[in-house]
Amino acid sequence: MEIDLPEAVAEVRQAFDRYEKALVNNDVPALNELFRDDPRTVRYGAGEILYGYSEIKSFRAARSPVALGRTLSKTVITTFGREFAVASTLYERPSAPGKIGRQQQTWVKFPEGWRVVAAHVSLIEPPKNSS
Repeated sequence: MEIDLPEAVAEVRQAFDRYEKALVNNDVPALNELFRDDPRTVRYGAGEILYGYSEIKSFRAARSPVALGRTLSKTVITTFGREFAVASTLYERPSAPGKIGRQQQTWVKFPEGWRVVAAHVSLIEPPKNSS
């Protein structure tokens, strides 16, 4: 298996960047499109546990569009072959001063394009060992 093929990394980076833009602009249709429409898709959020695309879609529809801006750091995208990737990033939000957010997404390339099949988002106090 080839890890970090440049064209695969570029494709995932483009999908990841599209997701981030949609997130901070509350572009719900784009956010829904970028998650796999499947009952096995999972999203663990900062305050919710969502199993299946329909739960994720309902969460997005009900979510407040206020204070979604954030700054990313330490983004790492690793691809495994041409159809599987993991994207990990840290983020800070003005609406959560002194906290650090963590986001990790598992992306799979389907005929319709790259889609998130699993995601984890959490907001924590900065650990003592963070660098």
